[in-house]
Amino acid sequence: MYKVTGELCHDNAPAVVAAGLSAIASGQLAFDLSELSKIDSSAVAVMIEWQRHALQRGAQLQFQGLPGSLLSLISLYGLSEQFQVAVPERH
Repeated sequence: MYKVTGELCHDNAPAVVAAGLSAIASGQLAFDLSELSKIDSSAVAVMIEWQRHALQRGAQLQFQGLPGSLLSLISLYGLSEQFQVAVPERH
């Protein structure tokens, strides 16, 4: 599983995209975003780019641990159907 940590904002989005594309190229298809401390709308664009790249390779990414703010942005932009988001089971 590829874990994304820290900030995912406009300033570092290109570097985060590149790191994620490298992870996809090495076979990682599950992305854990639970340790993101700060996001902006660039995070959605990064996820779209990762997903586009995976689909070109015939794969589908699975995203886990999305912060509530990121889930809200995805919903606001009408992209909920585009992403496979794993919701943790509650016991």
